[in-house]
Amino acid sequence: MILILLGAPGAGKGTQAEKIAAHYNLNHLSTGDLLRTAVAEGSELGRLAKGYMNKGQLVPDDVILGIIRDYLDEHAGVSVLFDGFPRTVTQAEGLDGLLKGDSVRTVSLEVDDEQVIKRLSARRSCRVCGKIYNTALGINPAPDGRCTCGGEIYQRDDDQAETITSRLMIYHDQTEPVISFYRGKGLLIEIEGTGSPDDVFGRIREVLG
Repeated sequence: MILILLGAPGAGKGTQAEKIAAHYNLNHLSTGDLLRTAVAEGSELGRLAKGYMNKGQLVPDDVILGIIRDYLDEHAGVSVLFDGFPRTVTQAEGLDGLLKGDSVRTVSLEVDDEQVIKRLSARRSCRVCGKIYNTALGINPAPDGRCTCGGEIYQRDDDQAETITSRLMIYHDQTEPVISFYRGKGLLIEIEGTGSPDDVFGRIREVLG
């Protein structure tokens, strides 16, 4: 199975990706993790990506697609969950070519902007292990207000109210066309993303089987 999981920031992709990957035995593929691995390994594409990242620039589509291609070549035949990728129509078209006719299913978590703002404003992270908590979704830290690992809980800069609107604008501009791309190919499954994580996962299981 090749499964693509899409949705706005705060739609719950990270939570659902963990549940989906475990339930369907999929390799959970995050482009962020792949980029960090390529940089750490010092591959040619990793060095290219590092140059852009060090300048605070977006890594170009062709570099990201090259890293995806290398991963798929090394893991031929493995079922994969793409988490938040592709982010642009160019990436979607490139991925199409890399998959060479493999069966693809695309799940889009649908959450309106008002709910996204509410969720992101309530999201907190652990400084030590990176675990995500969200009081709006009932995902709370330990009673003493710290992470289960004992780390300090804090709010990331990009989860603060003044930056959320900007993130949503970028999403609507860049990623919504990707959803239209897969809808046009008849490969899009739209899932209502509101409710508890278990409720949303139940809806996903109903359509994926």
